[in-house]
Amino acid sequence: MLSIVVPGYNEAGNIVRLVTAIREAMSVIPQPYELVYADDASTDESWTILQRLGAEDTRIRALRLNRNCGQSAALWAGIRAARGRFVATLDADLQNDPAELPKFLAALENSDCVCGSRQQTRRKGDNLVRYGSSRIANWVRNKITRESVKDSACGYRVFKRECAADLKFFKGMHRFMPTLFKIEGYTVTEIPVNHHARFAGKSHYGIWNRLFTTISDLFAVRWMQKRTIRYQIAERINTPAEPD
Repeated sequence: MLSIVVPGYNEAGNIVRLVTAIREAMSVIPQPYELVYADDASTDESWTILQRLGAEDTRIRALRLNRNCGQSAALWAGIRAARGRFVATLDADLQNDPAELPKFLAALENSDCVCGSRQQTRRKGDNLVRYGSSRIANWVRNKITRESVKDSACGYRVFKRECAADLKFFKGMHRFMPTLFKIEGYTVTEIPVNHHARFAGKSHYGIWNRLFTTISDLFAVRWMQKRTIRYQIAERINTPAEPD
């Protein structure tokens, strides 16, 4: 099963369209799915809409945080609630196109995680300030973490659920998930994706929280890259393997 995890905050104007787009995309994919919507204590009608949609379709599962905790917390809560063998994450604002899910799943056959890259299409969906701040933020992230991921902050990803099994949650982690997966020894690839203009609502990000508030996180991730130890068990005596 594919678990589609969507973190959202005050996205009432986008939820119905998002659910419809996901249904249409999954209608051509021969596997069951669930939509796990993690509402970050929205103050609009998001939760009322989710309650109605969940009553109509049991594939729609939702959870609501008791207070606004940020995108990373909502995303992590959704991932932990996911039941599928594979997990897809995408933003709630319809800038990520659910119709591209099939090509993510196809690319997953040769990798543990497939990440979307908006570099080629971002100018169409964002204004100049957001486009420029994103490019700068990606450059800084890669410079400090010595990464080559072109668009590490893109929320559109599909990965095997074991990739997230040992991740350590921290505020801002959603920007570094490809690198965190690599630290755990998993393979990551990128594919180009479309980037649409937001349909409704307003963005919760700008220059300050795209770049300057993540500096300490960057150095923490760099520390993890240098200090993490990976090992494999070669042989066992009276010690059963841990369950998957």
